[in-house]
Amino acid sequence: MKSILNKSIVAVFALSLLFSVSSCTAVKNANNKQKGGAIGAAGGAVLGAILGNNIGKGGNGELGAVIGGVVGGGAGVLIGSKMDKQAQQIENEIPGAQVERVDDGIVITFDENSGVYFSTEKYNINAASQNSLDKLSGVFKEYPDTNILVVGHTDSAGAEAYNMTLSKNRAYAVTNYLTGKGLSSSRFTTNWFGENKPTNDNATAEGRAKNRRVNVAILPNEKMIQDAKNESGQN
Repeated sequence: MKSILNKSIVAVFALSLLFSVSSCTAVKNANNKQKGGAIGAAGGAVLGAILGNNIGKGGNGELGAVIGGVVGGGAGVLIGSKMDKQAQQIENEIPGAQVERVDDGIVITFDENSGVYFSTEKYNINAASQNSLDKLSGVFKEYPDTNILVVGHTDSAGAEAYNMTLSKNRAYAVTNYLTGKGLSSSRFTTNWFGENKPTNDNATAEGRAKNRRVNVAILPNEKMIQDAKNESGQN
């Protein structure tokens, strides 16, 4: 009887979390699946937000393995609540960044107009970008039970091989800067796609500027998932 009552209390708590909506834009735009309240495809939505196209279930090699699947039930709601709070904090502290709540994760897009950007053909972290990444590293320290995926992209100007290397260097510049702030390197996975995953039209200057971007995805690690399952009584 006690076990049944405990599960009932957890269920009521989970529902209360599900219906408590944060004020930030990223959370307002999240549906129940994105908040972790339903079982979804394995990382497809997060990868789509990062790569600019719908790559479907299972992910894309290393990225799919890092992202994994969506946690359902009460545990998923608890994870979603933590991610909602983290997304709101990032949006408040780095107002230029595009922050999206996708499934159990958060996807941040930095382009030339949104907090982390690079000079033409350069990959060093400039002063303005340092300010944004310092704020981001502070949030990561407050939420240690997450994995972090950094993905670099370029526009289509220049040779494809050159752009691939440039996107790699820019992605690693962001990863190395963040780990240099005391964050564990074990939390990070770094990937890059050069010009191959545009989200905007490379025929326009505005589109090229948006394609020159770095994405950062924040995802629950195994500890957060297991803690949420234990708290919710979910097997």
